[in-house]
Amino acid sequence: MTAIRSSHPRVILHLDMNSFFASVEQAHDPKLKGIPMAVAGNPKERRGILVTCSYEARALGIYTTMSVGEAKRICPELVTVPPDHEKYRIASDAVFSILRTYTDLVEPVSIDEAFIDITDIGGLTDAIQIATHMQQRILNELDLPCSIGIAPNKFLAKTASDMKKPMGITILRKRQVPEILWPLPVIEMHGIGQSTEKRLNEIGVKTIGDLAKVEEALIKTTLGKNGVRLRNRANGNDHRIVDPEAAEERKSVGSSTTLPIDETELDSCLEILKKLASNVSRRLDRNGLAGTVVMIQIRTSDWRNQTRSRTVLNPLYKPTDIFKEAADLFKRHWDGEPVRLLGITVSNTIPMNELYEQLSIDNYEMHAKEATVDELVAKLEKKFGPNSVKRGL
Repeated sequence: MTAIRSSHPRVILHLDMNSFFASVEQAHDPKLKGIPMAVAGNPKERRGILVTCSYEARALGIYTTMSVGEAKRICPELVTVPPDHEKYRIASDAVFSILRTYTDLVEPVSIDEAFIDITDIGGLTDAIQIATHMQQRILNELDLPCSIGIAPNKFLAKTASDMKKPMGITILRKRQVPEILWPLPVIEMHGIGQSTEKRLNEIGVKTIGDLAKVEEALIKTTLGKNGVRLRNRANGNDHRIVDPEAAEERKSVGSSTTLPIDETELDSCLEILKKLASNVSRRLDRNGLAGTVVMIQIRTSDWRNQTRSRTVLNPLYKPTDIFKEAADLFKRHWDGEPVRLLGITVSNTIPMNELYEQLSIDNYEMHAKEATVDELVAKLEKKFGPNSVKRGL
């Protein structure tokens, strides 16, 4: 299905689940409601990192990426629980199912946020009513809070959803941009990180207003096409449509883990990557997918993120193949700095049935035999449990 432009003024919603992982845990265990709590990489380790925390914890000065030890010093009563990503995926699917009862024009951005085009189901006239109804349904049916931004385009809708949390609904009109956005420092704008902020500051761009007014030639020289795109958004312009198929095009499957300690041993890092590769393979299998791009994420002890990727000729789905590529990327690019987080993502995915259709006549028999063995292993593991069957070398 291709998204169609309406002749009416566009009205886009950006829905952002509030403290999603923590909210899901609170929905599953009501005893966690109303108290300072956090989802932590390894709650038993005081050096573990908070993945997210409840608003009660945030009110005390606790924040995501803080160590468990630091958080406990601020609030000794802080309750921590380990992350359960399967639980979060199920909750995410339920949220998107509710959204799609309103319109097919729903574009997932991540596990906990989406754009929705409501131009043709009420537009600006019914925007508040539609957003309120969505918000209340998600709260009543799933016990999960969310904030919603309403605007004429994606950029302003996403900006608006951040303005009031939790359980906020905010309208941001283009004519309000000079008054509301322009006085803010550029780092406050979506799409601008610390490195981009530094480069903008070097050419005298300090605020979003400065970015909106900077000469196009100068911003293009400094940041290329992305600079022109950011300048347009600083002026409230964003012509991207809400496209449900876009989510499918960028569909990826990944797994990451925050380590309880700073890891400096290569063998230990490779063991972690091996487990992550198995997780990714299992999720690919669950969704019937294979992918041709392998990406690793390395976050160092000083929270510096590095990503490295590689495109392969034959789509990957087996844990050994995924691990082989990820391990090679890691060994080539890790500079020896202490590691705090590792992740693997397989993207540019295609359905497995299309993969077998793409096999050449020359190697069909070999792959067909492998596919038969894979199906048998999958059936046995389904009956006797994961990792119950070991392949011979």
